[in-house]
Amino acid sequence: MVDWGDRAQASEELELERALKAQRLVAKPAGPSLTLCIRCGGAIPPKRQVLGGITRCMPCQSTFEQGNRR
Repeated sequence: MVDWGDRAQASEELELERALKAQRLVAKPAGPSLTLCIRCGGAIPPKRQVLGGITRCMPCQSTFEQGNRR
């Protein structure tokens, strides 16, 4: 017999799969990263540059992403 816990777990697993699939479909930055932010001119940390295709420092990227959510 299936109880509410089993249904909740199945629902959670389905939502996780959907979220992961959506993340895989999001375009990833490509190409070399910049060393200076295109918005403020501040340095982009080397650990962030390794990701590839990075053009903004973390504060500017956060501001950019918040603006795109509206």
